[in-house]
Amino acid sequence: MKKGLLVTFEGLDGSGKTTQIQKFIDNLESADMDYELFREPGGTEIGEKIRNLLLDSKNYHMTIVTELLLYSASRNQLCIEKIQPALKNDKVVICDRFYDSTTAYQGFARGIDLDFIKSLNALAADNLVPDLTFLLDIDIDERQKRLNHKILDRLEQEHLDFHKKVRQGFLTLAQNNPERFIVIDGTQPQSVISVKIWNWFLKFAKEQSK
Repeated sequence: MKKGLLVTFEGLDGSGKTTQIQKFIDNLESADMDYELFREPGGTEIGEKIRNLLLDSKNYHMTIVTELLLYSASRNQLCIEKIQPALKNDKVVICDRFYDSTTAYQGFARGIDLDFIKSLNALAADNLVPDLTFLLDIDIDERQKRLNHKILDRLEQEHLDFHKKVRQGFLTLAQNNPERFIVIDGTQPQSVISVKIWNWFLKFAKEQSK
């Protein structure tokens, strides 16, 4: 590969991102490819402190603008401190959520102006754009079943209409950015999903190396 690649995983909570990211990493290791894994919010010392603020259910009174700016602050720290250097070292950078989550959650679901969020995302991400984004799509009923016995964080506790808007936001983003989004039915067997993700990645990486 000529340069590092930024690969992001998006989807509702319970969509299977964590499982598929691990399977993707297993494939990268088998192929002897260098990689770095980060999560949002978090990934840095400062970002992890911000993460605790954002997801703590005790902070139910947090305003939506505070929420937006905290996510963006964490992302900026991560991009400059960790992601940019990794890409310059030709690594595959995997991010468990990136700015598409901000657009879906704070834009489509919270109702903050999408044009403003787009500009803020560019600033916060240091103008980075994912090379490939895998969206694991599940409906709200499936999400409820999967999270049934989980202790929910502040965002996960939001009402169902909120998460319906988040899902629709992701699907709209995928429709508007077909050059980098791969939408995958998250209800398929895990092994089927992981093979699809790996094949899409290999195809993309091969095209980039030409």
